[in-house]
Amino acid sequence: MANVIEATYDGRALLPDEPLELEPNTRVRIIVESVLPENGETPSFFRVARSLNVEGPPDWSRNHDKYLYGHLHDVNGQGDEDSE
Repeated sequence: MANVIEATYDGRALLPDEPLELEPNTRVRIIVESVLPENGETPSFFRVARSLNVEGPPDWSRNHDKYLYGHLHDVNGQGDEDSE
């Protein structure tokens, strides 16, 4: 018997939107497929990124190698002596 149900993942478990007609301890096979939001639009990456309100230094985009790896690289792959 196959049923299609919708559920919400709370970070730990899937919570069905409606009660399931299953006996407790019944084993099931779950295939997970994300459902688009009600309006059918996938949120923009940039809108989601901006909504995160991540704080960091104002030169993050220019000096990301320094913050990720501890030093800067130029276009030739050479390290920045001032940052090491």
